[in-house]
Amino acid sequence: MASLTNLWTLFQYFILGIVQGVTEPIPVSSSGHLIIARELFNIEARGLSFEIFVNFASLLAVMLIYRQDIVRLIVNTWKFLFKGDKTVKSDFMFVVYLIIATIPVGIIGVLFGDVLGEVLSGTNVVGITLLITALFLWLIRNLQGRKQDGDLSAKDAAIVGLAQAVATTPGISRSGATIVASMLVGMKKETALRFSFLLYIPVSLGTGILEIPEIVQDPAMGQLWAPYLLAFITTFVASYFGLKLFMNVMRQGKLEYFAYYCVAVGLLVLFFL
Repeated sequence: MASLTNLWTLFQYFILGIVQGVTEPIPVSSSGHLIIARELFNIEARGLSFEIFVNFASLLAVMLIYRQDIVRLIVNTWKFLFKGDKTVKSDFMFVVYLIIATIPVGIIGVLFGDVLGEVLSGTNVVGITLLITALFLWLIRNLQGRKQDGDLSAKDAAIVGLAQAVATTPGISRSGATIVASMLVGMKKETALRFSFLLYIPVSLGTGILEIPEIVQDPAMGQLWAPYLLAFITTFVASYFGLKLFMNVMRQGKLEYFAYYCVAVGLLVLFFL
């Protein structure tokens, strides 16, 4: 009987890993889907430590896909700051804009992160915010921006950063909010996608570092290390392929598919959960 219980627990966290992995990179809200999955599978872990743990797996997948951009930005920022190479100024400024865009969510996370996670974690909130996500994805579905990496401004970065801060609400997709904002300020799809996911890196790293004490003190980490590890691996693999899928959909200009999905799931949550 105990072995069956353990297998069921492993299966539950395997599903949570898939849900987190697939929904983190696409604009449908991973936090909202984790809340839905926990409700469906009656998983009682309500703290943030599990989400932070699997978010780190998603972070590794994002960094793997964008590794060339990350290395180029680091190297060129070094060249600009310490070798005076003006030819790489656009990459240096891109890093500056990522820092600017990180500030709003950093402030919101430090001041209100725990409150938002607890107060706004109900399924009704998720259902409503998924519908809001769908609306904005629908509004930008046909936008064709012109701004590339070298055309961005501090104002653009601040607007995208504020959108990311709004996405701390469960059900509001982080990637969706930042890509919507990026395209509204005139970025090309490729630039919006790159800015959004490179912006995910400092936010995810910062959140993980700040929450290390909570993760270490969480008794579930000791009791459920095997399910957590399975969820971590599953999340990493699913995030990698989820982001590849999203990049392909963005190239094809089919963002409305995600709007339809968010409407369907939002209504199902509101009426049946």
